[in-house]
Formats: sequence, structure tokens, C-alpha cells
Amino acid sequence: MKTIPYLLIAIRFILAPIIMFLAYFKGEESRFLILTLMYFGLLTDVFDGIIARKVGVSSEKLRRLDSQTDLIFWLSLGFGAYFLNPELIKNEWEGILLIFGMEALCYVISIWKFGKETCTHAFLSKMWGLSLLIAFTYLIGFQQAGWAFYLTVGLGFVSHIDVILIILLLPKWQYDVPSSYHAWKIRSGKQRKKSIFFN
Repeated sequence: MKTIPYLLIAIRFILAPIIMFLAYFKGEESRFLILTLMYFGLLTDVFDGIIARKVGVSSEKLRRLDSQTDLIFWLSLGFGAYFLNPELIKNEWEGILLIFGMEALCYVISIWKFGKETCTHAFLSKMWGLSLLIAFTYLIGFQQAGWAFYLTVGLGFVSHIDVILIILLLPKWQYDVPSSYHAWKIRSGKQRKKSIFFN
């Protein structure tokens, strides 16, 4: 049981090149399969944390591995969406560039301050992940951007601001911090236990 969370993360990691391969080489005929793999990948992301807590293996190493695998997984879907809808993605380059810039900024600030990448698993970031799911469903499944894409860009910007505030407020690096408010409580000494934080 203790190896299952790592197995689920590995599955999500393996799905990333498969998704890009299908989008690039199979094109239109792969849309439904890619969406199926995306939703399956999301399920592995949900259950790796739940199982890890149940069997007592939720650790810094696991959480960092989970975060970086999530990044690779969602990037693969982004590239997949581009391979399937290049003109649609090019038309929305400003929003995409904004999100890439904010993501890079989070990494730069965290590495500059702590020497490690960010691993907050914040609440707004989870909400952004759900909006990504909807946006990619529209982009890959229906070849549309529309409200789902703009919701993702807006929520992505807000969630990254929250992560940056978390990094700046934390006195030392730690994982699983739900919000900048929690980071402020940690900084002021009002919050000591990470164990109450959700995954």
C-alpha cells in the first residue's frame, strides 16, 4: 500500500509523453482518448494524496514529486492542445504567456528565497487545476476557448499571486500551505502544525 502513491504519480508522469505523442501523430482521431487520459490523470492526482495520508507516507519528497509531476502533466496537455488547435492557441497567446510568466516567477522567487521550488498545494491552485480541466476539455474536445479559457487565465493569475505571497511570507520553506493567510499565521507564530493542512 505504501508504494501506491508513488505508482499513481509515476502513471501520471508516463501519461504526459503519451498525450503529446497522440496529439502530434494521431491528431483529430485522438481527441477523445486524450480527454480520457486527462481525466484518468486527474483521478491519480486526487487519490495519491488521499492514500498517502491513509498509509502514513505523505512526506516532503512525495509532495515535491507530486508537484513537479503535475507541472509536467498539465504542460503535456498544453502542448497537446497546441498540436490539435495551433491557430486557436496562437490567437490566445497573451493569456498563455501571462500564465507561463507567473509560473516561472513563482519558481524564481522560491528558489531565490529558499533554494527549492515551490510546493504549496494551495487551495486557489487546486481551483485553478479544476479550471484547467474544464478549459482543456473545451480546447481539446470541442476546439473552443471562450469563457473556460478566460476563467483559467484569470484564476491562474490570482492563484499564482497567492503562491508568491505564500513564498514571501513564509519564514522557512514548507509544503502544503493552503493560502497566503495561512502563511501569514505561520509567520506570526499563530500556526505551527502542518498536519491540519489539507492536501
